[in-house]
This record gives sequence, structure tokens and C-alpha cells, in this order.
Amino acid sequence: MSKRDREFSFGRLAIASLGSATLMLVITTVVVALLRPGPGWGLLIVAIGIAAAITAMGVVSTRMTRKWLGPDE
Repeated sequence: MSKRDREFSFGRLAIASLGSATLMLVITTVVVALLRPGPGWGLLIVAIGIAAAITAMGVVSTRMTRKWLGPDE
């Protein structure tokens, strides 16, 4: 049974997109903990991390949706 034969799962989509965002935030936390930047640089690093988390969620959800439903749907 291929992946196309199974039904589309919103739960699987949610877990994958939130997991990718969580990974980006964990990486951001590690970078801040290792570098110990000042307030300005720390804010910049965290802002980039949040933007990366949002981008990761969008990319993962778009790719999964297109893979399951096709690009036209």
C-alpha cells in the first residue's frame, strides 16, 4: 500500500509542521545558550529563529499537502 492509497491525515500534517517549528526553536535556543550574546544581538538571533520556525512550518505543510493531494488541488 503506497502513501497515495492512504487517507490524508490532518494530525500527521500538524505533528510534522509543529515538529519542524520546534526543531528551529530548539536550534535557536542552543545558539543563544552557546553564544551568550548581548541583549541586541540576542533579540536579533531570536527574531531570526522565530522567522525560521514560521518558514519551516509553511514549507513542511506545503510539501506534505502537495505530496498527498497533488499540486492542482
